[in-house]
Amino acid sequence: MGDDPDAGTNGVGKLTAAQIEKKARSAARSAEAVRLSGTVVSKGQTYRLQMRLKNSGGHGEVSHKGKSSFELLRVGKDLYLKANEDFWARQGKGGKEPTKNDRRAARKLVGKYVKVPSQDPAYKQFSGFTDMKVLLDGLLALDGSREVGDHGEVGGMKTIRVEAGEGNGGTVDVALHGTPYPLKLQRGGDAGTVRLSAWNQSFELSAPKKEQVVDYGKKISADGS
Repeated sequence: MGDDPDAGTNGVGKLTAAQIEKKARSAARSAEAVRLSGTVVSKGQTYRLQMRLKNSGGHGEVSHKGKSSFELLRVGKDLYLKANEDFWARQGKGGKEPTKNDRRAARKLVGKYVKVPSQDPAYKQFSGFTDMKVLLDGLLALDGSREVGDHGEVGGMKTIRVEAGEGNGGTVDVALHGTPYPLKLQRGGDAGTVRLSAWNQSFELSAPKKEQVVDYGKKISADGS
């Protein structure tokens, strides 16, 4: 007989798919902090995320279309955005190439934080990237009948996989040691792959200094157009 893959683990691998998923969701919801990295498809746009999140906010970097990248910082309800020249130069261009004047103006915003107005349409989309509960609930949503998949490993941690809709509805790899946190998520419909780590590892989160903040004064486009 072969070695028992669940020997010495937290025992989650011996549960049903529904039970494993429930434990992973419960662990994620009770956590106070997490590091998230990977790709997320939102409203038809693909974003690459490198975020650290906790209940009071989060910070990290988001890149879009391989060239427009920006940093997000949310402290409580206040959301700040720091972007590169290309991002700001393309604001309001509707997909057209920026002019020299556009780029000249954009350079003044490089290295600065722009506070995103709460009424700006971009606020809801961008703040979602920094909202731990909203983001995790969305990422952990599976579609279809659940089955227990293979044992595996993510970041050196042994895992057990739950598959939905034979994998087409998404998969989640759950830790087999310690708390059964979700460690890797494959969203259904090719909607992104995300890794989760540094669960419950706290980090510093504070608003930027006043001299680092500027008022953009216009509508901020979530896709840089």
